[in-house]
Amino acid sequence: MEKTRVKIVTDSNSGITQKQAEELGITVLAMPFYIDEQLYFEDITLTQEEFYRHLEKDAAISTSQPSPADVMETWEKLLKDCEEIVHIPMSSGLSNSCQTAFVLAKEFNGKVQVVDNQRISVTQRQSVMDAMALAKAGKCAAEIKEVLEREAGESSIYITLETLKYLKKGGRITPAAAALGTVLNLKPVLQIQGDKLDAFSKARGKKQAKRTMLQAMKADLEGRFRQYTEKGLMCLEAAYAGNPEEALEWKEELEKQFPGMPVHMDPLSLSVACHIGQGALAVAVSKKVEVE
Repeated sequence: MEKTRVKIVTDSNSGITQKQAEELGITVLAMPFYIDEQLYFEDITLTQEEFYRHLEKDAAISTSQPSPADVMETWEKLLKDCEEIVHIPMSSGLSNSCQTAFVLAKEFNGKVQVVDNQRISVTQRQSVMDAMALAKAGKCAAEIKEVLEREAGESSIYITLETLKYLKKGGRITPAAAALGTVLNLKPVLQIQGDKLDAFSKARGKKQAKRTMLQAMKADLEGRFRQYTEKGLMCLEAAYAGNPEEALEWKEELEKQFPGMPVHMDPLSLSVACHIGQGALAVAVSKKVEVE
């Protein structure tokens, strides 16, 4: 049997479930979580619903990265049936798993190409789709890495939160700011631009926060991404944290505001959700690669 040339590996931060991975013919490494000191794996021994139940009970939740042994074992197994691997972890600025993968890949003599293209959640998923399209077009792993890293900055995410509790918990805002924000019903709008989660603006209430996100996304599509928008290369995405009904309304709103742009929606990856809490809504956009 002839070997497949390139296989794609990512992690569960991409929002791609184990079932979807099987259908797509890719491999998704499950992100590990410690909940009250017990180890769980996203989408394998920990569902979205269970995660939010633990979060609600104020369980001690911490994220970890896939163990080096698991990563290497996954690669070794895949290389029996393929020549090369493109490994797309979450953004290096948001986790050490990317750095670890770079170190481990050195043992594989160029057969494993680790991509740091600064993506997470729905934008990371788009990178996986791009990698699949490039592999199908006959590109080798090194060429795929080069394209994805070159286009790393061609994405943008805005998130609004339901609660300030987790930003306070993570030390991102002071307890006093959190208390004042709660009294004034302030909803921060955060931005993920490449490798950092930053404050973008504050809004009074969620309705205004959503308006702020829509305006920011319009400005991106008509400004910095204009040439790609005109070519139909921008993919509009939505994400949410444990609030599916609200998310469906949000998706409809996005479809209305951006006619002609299909919206792909996923739950936010749990690694992001544990830092921002339940009830978050996000809008994102990422450029799909042009395959020759």
